[in-house]
Amino acid sequence: MTTTTLPTSGDRIEEQVLLHAPRARVWRALTNADELGTWFGVNLAGATIAPGAQVSGHITSPGYEHVVFDAIVEEMVPEQRFAWRWHPHAVDPAVDYAAEPRTLVTFTLEDAPGGGTLLRVVESGFAALPEARRESAFLGNSGGWRGQLQKRLPAYLASA
Repeated sequence: MTTTTLPTSGDRIEEQVLLHAPRARVWRALTNADELGTWFGVNLAGATIAPGAQVSGHITSPGYEHVVFDAIVEEMVPEQRFAWRWHPHAVDPAVDYAAEPRTLVTFTLEDAPGGGTLLRVVESGFAALPEARRESAFLGNSGGWRGQLQKRLPAYLASA
């Protein structure tokens, strides 16, 4: 597994990782609610992941159990592209994020030369967030994506 942080602007986070799994397997880990919930650290029991669906559940990572993962599935092109919109780094239980715009998270899958899958993740739309929390949301999600792509997803795929 190789992870690369791509050049970013203040509006977007770009990460990519080479996963030692076939594209069909990575797609299933991204779009099956039970599998996504397991590696991403969210209880998605009973959720349906489909275009237009709102997918929600409590985060299961220690210290973040009060946070609700709330995403609207934007697009699904089997084994190629999966996208959702969510409120980035929405971790303060005293804040109602509903009036804020959502960022767009896009996963793109490609066959990697020599085998495996190259997964690119781009989260865009930070410039539209309220200025008071734009930087913390950007930094929080930047670190979050690195952890998910460097550790959690590869470990999940290796164990499943």
